Amino acid sequence: MTDTEGMRRRTLRRRTPGRRAPGAGGTAYLALVLAAVGALLAGIGVWHSRDGTADADQDAANRACAPTASLEPPCGAWWGAYIPYARDGSLKDAVYDFEKKIGRKLDLVHNYHDMSNTERDGVLLTPDERELGRDRLLMLAWESTVWTEPHHENWTETQLGWRAVADGTFDEEIIDPGARRIKAYGKRVFLSFDQETDFRTPDAGTPEEFIAAYRHLHDRFERLGVDNVVWVWTVSGYLGNAALMKALYPGDEYVDWIGMDQYNYFGCHDSENWLDFERSQRPSYEWLRANVSDTKPMMLAEFSTAPDPALPDRQRDWYREIPAVAPTLPGVRALVHWNRPVPGEGCDLTVNEGPALEGYREAGRAPYFRQPIPAR
Repeated sequence: MTDTEGMRRRTLRRRTPGRRAPGAGGTAYLALVLAAVGALLAGIGVWHSRDGTADADQDAANRACAPTASLEPPCGAWWGAYIPYARDGSLKDAVYDFEKKIGRKLDLVHNYHDMSNTERDGVLLTPDERELGRDRLLMLAWESTVWTEPHHENWTETQLGWRAVADGTFDEEIIDPGARRIKAYGKRVFLSFDQETDFRTPDAGTPEEFIAAYRHLHDRFERLGVDNVVWVWTVSGYLGNAALMKALYPGDEYVDWIGMDQYNYFGCHDSENWLDFERSQRPSYEWLRANVSDTKPMMLAEFSTAPDPALPDRQRDWYREIPAVAPTLPGVRALVHWNRPVPGEGCDLTVNEGPALEGYREAGRAPYFRQPIPAR
């Protein structure tokens, strides 16, 4: 999780006429009443016709905006988030609580897994993920590590190494079962292998070893007939790693989406400059379009802003800016908020309350982030 400067780690109102005397006037009145009733019935017919037309227009719009085979929404962008597990260990409850706060359902739920093969963190997919995936998209980040604490609580881990992944060391016990579970799930899912891979070298291996590991994972899934994975290659976007990021790219035939993780850390991690949403995202976006791919859809796979204690409204305005800026980054088709504090003073990156929540709620109401979710 890195910012642009390189610091790491969503009446009709009826009136009743007065009584009139019988006779010619009454007949005239009756005629007027009948005419009015006829007009009302005709109006109802027109209203129903217009309503039906509106439904048809909406259906046509939904078809026109239906995502591609690789889950790219042509009319806007997915609105997603990573939400840490609730205290009771439930991801589902955590997501539901977050959605109540932000006043909308997420399009995309992002969750992380290690390769421990434990039910807690190392199994794709969990029951909670399956439940959430009924009417949301899932983004699974699979790390070639074993976390020391549940849900990577203190960020300590053992790196398994890209060479071992590429050599097939974990195929039978870890990779193949994960692939079969995703295949059985049936719906398309986003899958990212070793997110922010440019910050995993040299501990995990060389760029050549990463490419071999990524391609091995991709080919293994393909060999097992898994056709419902959308492959995401995710880097930090830190331009100090420009040459390294370019060297880590597995190739267009292995990548469906490109992801980057850029933040406005400000006071967190000793970053002194406040970067508004556009300044925090555009430089890395433009570099990736120019130097890696200008055709692959892009995902802000993690984004957020730290607070400014001196100017709390800054956080709200940071999020309010997103609906205006996002369409000017036309390759970006998914925005996934990182809703978890990271270690360090001033590093609460959540939107759980205050101005941050206000701004994020407002951004999430934009039509650009209201795209039809596919059934599969």
